[in-house]
Amino acid sequence: MIPRLKEKYNLELSEEIQKELNLANINQTPTLEKIVINIGDGKAATDGRALESMVDELTAISGQKPVVKRAKKSIAGFKIREGMPIATSVTIRGDRMWEFYDRFVQVVVPRIRDFRGFSTKSFDGKGNYSLGLNEQLVFPEVEYDKVRDIRGMNITICTTANDNNEGYVLLNSLGFPFREN
Repeated sequence: MIPRLKEKYNLELSEEIQKELNLANINQTPTLEKIVINIGDGKAATDGRALESMVDELTAISGQKPVVKRAKKSIAGFKIREGMPIATSVTIRGDRMWEFYDRFVQVVVPRIRDFRGFSTKSFDGKGNYSLGLNEQLVFPEVEYDKVRDIRGMNITICTTANDNNEGYVLLNSLGFPFREN
């Protein structure tokens, strides 16, 4: 079954984006490419249960098993040695990505406390958007009773846009809640 937002994009939104950006061909319209979610916690290096809980939470949020990232360098001030597990990351593509994006915009964002919209300045120059969340509890998949530590996460929405304007038009048409300036 095709995700609701992907079907809406294919039938309606791609033509609107093409007209708004004055593109000659429908195939030039930007689209979502992938979504990357990262959770990093220095406690994971010394506490195995912290790493296990990060993996479990990210699996519940994304619907697929994350990759454990290890330290590239030793940092004495943080008591981290090279090779210690310090973060988890997952890359979501295809239908699962469209489902996650739709769920994020429709369910998760309204649960963020004191939310006034995301900044339009978080684009990277090539149409990709990065944002950070302070806690994982805004996701309904994460059970409050099973959470050991409150930890934030970084979410990067990668698009096929060529610049920030195209990325903004794409995400705005997909219902992304940008802050009113």
